[in-house]
Amino acid sequence: MKFAAIDIGTNAVRLLIKEIKVINGKYDVRKVSFTRVPLRLGEDVFETGSISEAKAKNLVKVMRAFWYLMDVYGIEWFRACATSAMREAKNVDKVRELVKREANIDIELIDGDEEANLIFRNFSVASLKSNSDYLYIDVGGGSLELTLIRDGKRLRGKSFKIGTIRSLKGANFDGEWDAVEEFVKHVTEIEGKLVAIGTGGNINRLQRLIRNPKNTAISISKLEEINSKLKSMTYEERVHDLALKPDRADVIILAADIYLKVMKLARCREIIVPKVGLSDGIILQINEEYRAFKASRSRNKTKE
Repeated sequence: MKFAAIDIGTNAVRLLIKEIKVINGKYDVRKVSFTRVPLRLGEDVFETGSISEAKAKNLVKVMRAFWYLMDVYGIEWFRACATSAMREAKNVDKVRELVKREANIDIELIDGDEEANLIFRNFSVASLKSNSDYLYIDVGGGSLELTLIRDGKRLRGKSFKIGTIRSLKGANFDGEWDAVEEFVKHVTEIEGKLVAIGTGGNINRLQRLIRNPKNTAISISKLEEINSKLKSMTYEERVHDLALKPDRADVIILAADIYLKVMKLARCREIIVPKVGLSDGIILQINEEYRAFKASRSRNKTKE
């Protein structure tokens, strides 16, 4: 069965399609298609408080294209979730109505807690040791999600209004880093040594730039080294010499700074990058709902 997730983020809009099969009692999850469009809604929201008419029209075009792609792949079960930028846009209801009318897609606004919960669903498929303590760090364009994991369970988590596009626009909220420091201090005092898990497009790209072996943790020294190299280069050099996308080249340093700052606060010496994120978590959740729906229909037929 194929499922789709639409992640309407602060920097980009993504469509992920995966096929999930049950083989010998276990889920076999395979990526079918991934499409990313750098719409950057946060540029408007963090500057003016609203999504501009031009970006709203582009969002409609992207959603319409995604609708046709899902139709081609035979997708019946999907979910479209919007995060930080749309949550804070003053004209969000108008934009959602426009997308529904023109592209036939309902956009759900999810808060930071639900975003963290959806990201956490990936823990079970990320090939990590379930008996270790982890600090999940997800850096987006508009928000930072931190989640403490112990024995494979989410103990506590919190969302903070810190992100790459926010930083780019000088729109970070006063006191947010103090709140991060307080959260991390509380976690480390109780749980002790933590291993960091990093999710988000920027940490995935940083891992490729470092050329770290797959499923191997990145040391904080390597992350600092690549960040220093990026800072020594111009924007144009990062685009041409490192083949970074234009909408990645201007935020990747800001993202690295956030990961490093959180890691140092939590005294994490390395970070694991499983290359999963919100879209993957959404699909796992849809799969659970689909299986429950099928089981319910089967029980009803048996009763009849």
